[in-house]
Amino acid sequence: MTMQHVVFGSGPLGRAVARELAAQGHGVRLVSRGGPRPLAGVETITADVASVQQAVTASAGADVVYHCMNADYGHWPQSLPPLMEGFIAAAEAAGARAIYGDNLYTYGPVSGAIHEGLPAVHTGRNVRVRTELAELLLEADRAGKVRVAVGRASDFFGPEVLQSTLGSRLFPALLVGKPAQVLGNPDLPHTFVFIDDFAWALTVLATRDEALGKVWHVPSAPTITVREMVANASELAGVPPRVSVAPSVLIRALGLLNPTMRAVAEVLYQVERPWVVDHSRFEAAFGSRVTPHRDGLQRTLDWYREQRA
Repeated sequence: MTMQHVVFGSGPLGRAVARELAAQGHGVRLVSRGGPRPLAGVETITADVASVQQAVTASAGADVVYHCMNADYGHWPQSLPPLMEGFIAAAEAAGARAIYGDNLYTYGPVSGAIHEGLPAVHTGRNVRVRTELAELLLEADRAGKVRVAVGRASDFFGPEVLQSTLGSRLFPALLVGKPAQVLGNPDLPHTFVFIDDFAWALTVLATRDEALGKVWHVPSAPTITVREMVANASELAGVPPRVSVAPSVLIRALGLLNPTMRAVAEVLYQVERPWVVDHSRFEAAFGSRVTPHRDGLQRTLDWYREQRA
């Protein structure tokens, strides 16, 4: 059965979700404040979801709405709450299911595998606001306003992904034979998610009643170290595997003056200790569709090459 899906946010995740839904044969509307770039088989419109009226208008007729929006990293506490308020209002007005593409910030520093039962731990302003907004959305579900599912993923990578651990600081450097720039300890295990796998998982949550009212960790390829990811990418790019590590002490020092660096410093624990995500609950309930790391890296390298052409 085809459905009408409205995706708020035309960054890499929003576009990946829209592509996945279009491939499944659904009606898709992609919404962003700046106006989305064209995407085959997808309706694109301009609206500011921070305005409740615009958000409600943009979601008219939707069966499912997706929150794939982001904002300037250094100003999340100011920018993200109005987007969530508009998103909830849009879902409620349309009578649509609300699917949220979230991250793992809420758990804070973790010893052992990261699973959905862990408590929230606030390590800074960005972490607190992400926790509060997810809870606001789940409270709307408990109150009977909207039906909600939250999909959480670790660092994602892939075509169009720039602001990520495996993003614009890494792939362009590799393609010209320069060292990949990373944070923290590159020899620790770290879970990475290919962007299309994250998108697929969110579309699954949208169609399964048992997903509603809960948080789910999306499936990913087996966890390896950052250095191993760089080595795989370097081999595929035909260059020597070289890593340049930005000192954490420098990031923390810059954070005293720069709000973006301050936000990065808040979550350095993610790269200074093992960061292994348990997605077994999702897999047991819904199965999984996971792209092997080398396949995802190849597709990512191909996209970055196209941008240089």
